[in-house]
Amino acid sequence: MSEPDALRLDKWLWHARFVRRRELAAVLVAERRVRLNGRPVAKTHQLVRPGDVLVFTEDERIRVVRVKDLGSRRRGAAEAAALYELVAVEP
Repeated sequence: MSEPDALRLDKWLWHARFVRRRELAAVLVAERRVRLNGRPVAKTHQLVRPGDVLVFTEDERIRVVRVKDLGSRRRGAAEAAALYELVAVEP
């Protein structure tokens, strides 16, 4: 069951354009490469809310982002960037 102020992790990563397909979000989770508020995520249907902090790896980089908005659908890069605040990127 979904909440109006929350969105599935895989959909949010896709809306924010961190992954090209939702299936790739599932791969990140399966490989234990995503943390939500400091805790490892075990399922792609984990709900995220504005204010949550995500830590995940892309290639060799570690990204830390704060969720600002959920978004209603996947949009262009400029609109997607408004969904999150980049806290840190480590090489």
